[in-house]
Amino acid sequence: MDKIMEYMLAEDEGFGDITSNAVVEDGKIVSGSIVSKDDGILAGIDIIRELFEEYGVKVQFWLKDGTKISSGDVLMSFLGDARTILLLERTALNLSMRMSGVATATNRYVNLVKDYDVRVAGTRKTSPALGKFDKYALKVGGADTHRFSLDDMVLIKDNHIATCRSPLDALLKAKENVSFSKKIEIEVESLDDAIECVKNGADIVMLDNMDTNETKEVIDELNKLNIRQNSLIEVSGGITDETIVDYAKLGVDIISIGALTHASRSLNFSLNIEDSQS
Repeated sequence: MDKIMEYMLAEDEGFGDITSNAVVEDGKIVSGSIVSKDDGILAGIDIIRELFEEYGVKVQFWLKDGTKISSGDVLMSFLGDARTILLLERTALNLSMRMSGVATATNRYVNLVKDYDVRVAGTRKTSPALGKFDKYALKVGGADTHRFSLDDMVLIKDNHIATCRSPLDALLKAKENVSFSKKIEIEVESLDDAIECVKNGADIVMLDNMDTNETKEVIDELNKLNIRQNSLIEVSGGITDETIVDYAKLGVDIISIGALTHASRSLNFSLNIEDSQS
C-alpha cells in the first residue's frame, strides 16, 4: 500500500508542483482541515494521517475510521509546510473519498440484513492497484473482504470449469491437487451441479446469478437431502439493495456484491487552508 501511495503522489506531482512553487513562499507554515460535504461512514483517514505525518505535517485532530460522519464535520486538522500540504492534497482526498464511499455503501447493505444470519462480502471487482484499499474499506463498513488475491483460496469459476468436463470434474481435480489448508469454493449455475458439489465436499458453493426462486429451490433440495450443513452457500450476481433481503430470508450464508467496490459513489471531502504563519 505504501508503494502504491508513493506512485499516486509521483503521478500527481509529475516534474514538480509549478503552481505552488510559483505562488507559495518557501517554508510557509499553515494550518487547515479536511471537511466532509457528505453523510456516511469514514474510511481511510488513518491512512491519510500516516501519510501527512510521514511528510512532516503535524496532525492535530482526526476522527477514527468507521465513524459516522455528516456534512460539515471536520475529519482532520493539521499544521505544516504549505507546499507539502498542497502536494498531498489531491491524493489524500481522492483516496479517502473513495474509501469512505465504499465503506458507506457497504454499511448500508450490511444494515439491511442485520437481522439475518448472513454475511455480506465484497469481491475482487476493484480498481487496479486499489484492491487493498477497497478491501480495507469493506471491512470498515462491516462486510467480509472475501479474497484479497488469487492465492487466498480456491475459487473455481465458469472459465475454470470451461476447461474441464463439468463443475464436479473441476471440484475433484482441485481436491486432489490443493492442500487441505485451502478452502475450495465453486461457482455453479444449476440445481444438479449445486447438489453434486455439496455432496462431494465443496467448502463453499456459489450460486451464480440465480434468482430468488432458483436459490430457494437449491436450499429446499439440500434440506430435503439433509446435506445442507455440508457446505456454505453463497449467492452472487446482480444483487441490489432492493433484493438483498429476499436472498437473506432464504437462509444463504454469504451474499457477495461486486458493486460495493466497482460502483460505489465517492463521498465528497474538501481540504481547506485556514491560517498561515510567517
